[in-house]
Amino acid sequence: MCGIAGIAVFGNHPPPSLDCLKAMCDTIKHRGPDDEGVHIQDGVAIGMRRLAIIDLSGGGQPIFNEDRSIRTVYNGEIYNFKDLRRSLQRQGHVFYTNTDTEVIVHAYEEYGSDFPKYFNGMFAFALHDCREQKLFLVRDQIGIKPLFYAYSQHHLVWGSEIKAILASKYVEPTLDVDALAEFITWEYVPGERTLFQEICKLEPGCMLEIDLRQPSCKPRSYWDVPLNGTPIAKSEDEWMDAVDAKLRESVHRQLVSDVPLGAFLSGGVDSSLVVASMGEAKTFSIGFDDPSYNELEWARRVASHLGVDHTDEIIKPQVIELFDKLMYYMDDPIGDFSIFPTFLVSRHARRYVTVALSGDGGDELFGGYETYLADGMAQRYERLPSFVRKGIIEPVVNSFKPRPAKKGPVNKALRFVEGLGHPKELSHARWRIFAGETVRRNMFTEDALKEIETPAAFHILKLLKKAGECDHLNKSLYVDLKSYLVDNCLVKVDRMSMAVSLEARVPYLDTEMVELAFQIPGKLKVSGGETKRLLKSIASRYVPAQCVYRPKEGFSIPIKNWLTTKFLPLMQELLNPKDIKSQGVFQSNTVERLKKEHLAGKANHSHILWSLMVFHAWNKCWLEGS
Repeated sequence: MCGIAGIAVFGNHPPPSLDCLKAMCDTIKHRGPDDEGVHIQDGVAIGMRRLAIIDLSGGGQPIFNEDRSIRTVYNGEIYNFKDLRRSLQRQGHVFYTNTDTEVIVHAYEEYGSDFPKYFNGMFAFALHDCREQKLFLVRDQIGIKPLFYAYSQHHLVWGSEIKAILASKYVEPTLDVDALAEFITWEYVPGERTLFQEICKLEPGCMLEIDLRQPSCKPRSYWDVPLNGTPIAKSEDEWMDAVDAKLRESVHRQLVSDVPLGAFLSGGVDSSLVVASMGEAKTFSIGFDDPSYNELEWARRVASHLGVDHTDEIIKPQVIELFDKLMYYMDDPIGDFSIFPTFLVSRHARRYVTVALSGDGGDELFGGYETYLADGMAQRYERLPSFVRKGIIEPVVNSFKPRPAKKGPVNKALRFVEGLGHPKELSHARWRIFAGETVRRNMFTEDALKEIETPAAFHILKLLKKAGECDHLNKSLYVDLKSYLVDNCLVKVDRMSMAVSLEARVPYLDTEMVELAFQIPGKLKVSGGETKRLLKSIASRYVPAQCVYRPKEGFSIPIKNWLTTKFLPLMQELLNPKDIKSQGVFQSNTVERLKKEHLAGKANHSHILWSLMVFHAWNKCWLEGS
């Protein structure tokens, strides 16, 4: 596991300097504290920071082919590298290390520009073909590992994190207000955009192929989820056996490591199944002193049942100090509260291991979110007469005040009615929106609104259309896999684990597992008011039923309560009217109203307020430079 960075200059422009490349790599030292590799040739500078996982002594980068005409720097793991290596050796390729990185240069030699299709893993890499004067930037199929770039007619700059690109001084940071509107709506910026006008994400399953003699920048897809409109005829038991076997296969592939390895264990279905597939394991959990946000009891039950070596701790973090620390890693920000527990459990695990398996991806493949249930409920609810819905039920529900607990019937009812107010064609994603079109119009200033062109629903509708003719639930899962998972959940796991130099692996997102999951009919995943039905049935083979069939809590913190206590001074500091007015992006009176309603307990505005706080902290750090 590593962080990578680089610069390619075009034409007769001066080549990048070694000092510049080293400065870029220094910003991502947390991603790879064990080693540094830098190399400049033919106007292309490639660098990396290494966290040694496989071939500890011989895996330094850049890695070259036999005649040193092809070189690469790489972040990630290619789990099928041993099989690929044997195949490539049979074709006459000569290897000089035991690292997985080396299969990249030889696969390119053997297969040409189709070479990423042969990799099963999580990765982001740059490959430079010096002889053909070509440069490739490639990101893994699902988007587990990040890769950012900035392109102009004079240069291409890239890095595992945006801070590396900014450190190059080749890019002048400018706020993209249109992208900011999407961030406020969804708590992340979807697709290829970032909050910086000049900087893009390379999207999952995509690659850039640059001819350095005649450069142009057009990412192309080399992989997407194969969606099948015609269900495959298998019984539920057959599907269970197939998923069970594939998960065990995926986990087994991801146990390859030359350093200590363990797993996160929340006690939920996804992480419990991963741990059950590992055999002997070290597992790690954290909890908070708020009982509605503490799942340690369940993690301990599962660990005891499986007989694994489990450690956990109750966290009482100094949240203000932790906020400042974590914002440094949020140069591509998300508004997800659960960065805190993800960072804390990663820090806890890092005391014992260098690699940890995670259960991320299970919800998006097998239907684990309550938004899918809300979508089904809405279809039935909207059959009621309008006067019953609009004249009785919704006014009554909206008269309720939100409760302090994490969920509960009142909070669920409030959220359900709120989601109904968003466009019906968004399907389940209505309940992912936190600031719809009306809220956005009231939040942004007139000048900012002139820069906002992208409708709030744009990326969701685009993905729903792309999903084609598969069943309704699998369409929703495709949307979440390609948006919420990659642009929110995987960002959180990558940044927070890498902040403590821990490699997080995600067996559910093995490409073979993803392809299998999308062959399964949606009715076997969510039905009868039950989420993740198929996966729960599999989990009940290995862990107690009471651990499987319990309400889903999620991995979060009591942020709505903390905004009125621990985080109140920080909220008042970051969202003070004077600074908001001077910035000229948000309406200060609207922000003040949201704060007052939340503090008075009249409404739960925690998601919008938190996103605003994250943005203003990001703005101070990355645009104002403070």
